[in-house]
Amino acid sequence: MRPLDTKVTHRSFSARDRAAMSRALELAARGLNTTHPNPRVGCVIVEGDRTVGEGWHERPGEPHAEIMALRAAGARAAGGTAYVTLEPCCHFGRTPPCADALIEARLGRVVFALEDPNPDVRGKGAERLRAAGIAVESGLMQHEAAELNAGFIKRMTEGRPWLRVKLAMSLDGRTALANGKSQWITGEAARADVQVFRARSSALLTGVGTVLADDPRLDVRLEAARARQPLRVVLDWGLRTPARARLFESAGEVWIFTASADAARRAMLEARGARIECLEEDAARAAGPAPGRDATGDTGRLDLHRVLGRLAQAEVNEVQVEAGATLAGELIRRHLADELLVYVAPVLLGPQARPLVELPRLEALGGAPRFELIESQPVGADLRMRLRAARGAAAA
Repeated sequence: MRPLDTKVTHRSFSARDRAAMSRALELAARGLNTTHPNPRVGCVIVEGDRTVGEGWHERPGEPHAEIMALRAAGARAAGGTAYVTLEPCCHFGRTPPCADALIEARLGRVVFALEDPNPDVRGKGAERLRAAGIAVESGLMQHEAAELNAGFIKRMTEGRPWLRVKLAMSLDGRTALANGKSQWITGEAARADVQVFRARSSALLTGVGTVLADDPRLDVRLEAARARQPLRVVLDWGLRTPARARLFESAGEVWIFTASADAARRAMLEARGARIECLEEDAARAAGPAPGRDATGDTGRLDLHRVLGRLAQAEVNEVQVEAGATLAGELIRRHLADELLVYVAPVLLGPQARPLVELPRLEALGGAPRFELIESQPVGADLRMRLRAARGAAAA
């Protein structure tokens, strides 16, 4: 697949153009927690010097941003400019094509931030608008639009979700005491902030070791976001997830990836509502549980690329990983971690405490995984950092 078209098809954008697109991006962000699996899109319609319509896509199956803005604008949309954060769609999906609606409303100009990453429709919306005599320009604030839809773009262009690995550590890079106790390294404000990132995720992923050790619910406890609980995904090579696990107490689906053919265990977990996905190639190599491994070690025996591919097929855009050092390290080692969400507490735990991630022994600094800091800000008494895999990192 070719990369997204980042060419800017305009001579120059005015301050009015930028203000309108900035507002469209604000509107798009209102759907941050609700549009899954669709992209987050906002639209502003301007006629002359007046904004005559605004809209954003809120939920799948409901009207797209352009339709909402056109309804608000009514007849005033004729001859105006529509600012849309994503190229208007030109195909029938859950809703009719937005490009056709813009044409019928007799818009004079359409400015969109980002080309549609769907390889089946990419560029065709713009072509349809131009064929109808509408002036079309693109590329305005495309970086900001891409940030809103990193997961959707990743799924459409690479066939896997965007993977965000959440970590909490002490100043010396430790996650728990030697005896495993970690509640709580970070403060209440940081834990509440994690909920915000959970709410925007399509799925939350962990290893069976974390389920056995911590028995997390892995749900969203923000009142405003409880209408949609992310899919909860467990990597469980030996199918050791307890049927009494708290994962099953919250609304939403639980999907367990395994290599075990244990029919009794499978039936017990399915009775609790779990969806069991047996990866046949991994099962063919299975010879029972891996003795001597730590609590999360057997998750690394599953084909992580195949897991992510199956999640993409299920229309999962963003995955937040909340797991132990082994799985987090394996995702980093394989260059599958697109983003690190790291909370740093102002505390020291000492060298006997448990490490942040487990990685192979390095013989040279040149082989160390590298990340670029994109955001750093205090959250209560702690520090939140967001980091992206450094450009040029090779995929495993």
